[in-house]
Amino acid sequence: MLRGVLRGISAVVLSITVVLAFAAVIIPTVTGSQTYTVLTHSMEPAFPPGTYLVVRPTPEADLKIGDVITYQLKSGRPEVVTHRIVEISATGDGERRFTTKGDNNAAADPEQVRPVQIRGALWYAIPYLGWVTGLRGEGASSIWIPVVAGIVFLYALYMVVAWIVERRKNKQSS
Repeated sequence: MLRGVLRGISAVVLSITVVLAFAAVIIPTVTGSQTYTVLTHSMEPAFPPGTYLVVRPTPEADLKIGDVITYQLKSGRPEVVTHRIVEISATGDGERRFTTKGDNNAAADPEQVRPVQIRGALWYAIPYLGWVTGLRGEGASSIWIPVVAGIVFLYALYMVVAWIVERRKNKQSS
């Protein structure tokens, strides 16, 4: 009885792990999307710190007020921000400019965003997963993700082998 319950729990944990791995790694890679982790409180309550964001390249012409975008603070620099578009305007030469604001901020961001700065629009978000992916980091901490994945894989392999052995025993005893 206890063995059956443990096997059921193991199956659920393994299924969740596979689904999260698929959503966090496979889908973004196949679609050319980028992933980010929310680090501040500026987008609460929708996206608290630790939320894992998948941002998909989006033509600037498709962006509209209310969309959440990730953009470079300065064009060509690695620092990015993820905020919501609250206003769209155009310059004299017709280039669109986007005014953004964090959901939890009192005022809009001081500088408008140019299309060249935009990395993409939010496709989907996974709460708390960003804290786990943050473990991959640099140096010694980067070993944790493959180690944990390896342990989960070995455990899954053990469960499959144990199931096969038990099934054979049951067939022999019948």
